[in-house]
Amino acid sequence: MAKFLLTSTYTVEGINGLMKDGGTTRAEVIRALIENSGGRMESLYFGFGQYDTYVVCDLPDHRTAVALAVTIRAAGGLDTRVSPLLTPEDVDEALGMQVAYQPPGA
Repeated sequence: MAKFLLTSTYTVEGINGLMKDGGTTRAEVIRALIENSGGRMESLYFGFGQYDTYVVCDLPDHRTAVALAVTIRAAGGLDTRVSPLLTPEDVDEALGMQVAYQPPGA
């Protein structure tokens, strides 16, 4: 499984829903969504900065991550972004790969 960070910002409708449902209920809804998609939620935090929610989860693949993000955004209430998370070992492996690249104008 691959690890992802889902960051979300609430719309006005989303904030109203959060006020009605409460944080614990919203967290359980997100946990169920991730688990029903074959994943596992590692953590969920609410924030008061650039994003309103931060979810770290394991998902089966990138297609599943895209499906979740599109479904959440299409439903309204949240503007959600998905970022893949890499381990230090993933970065080491990537740095060891030979990639041919020609910069513009070279």
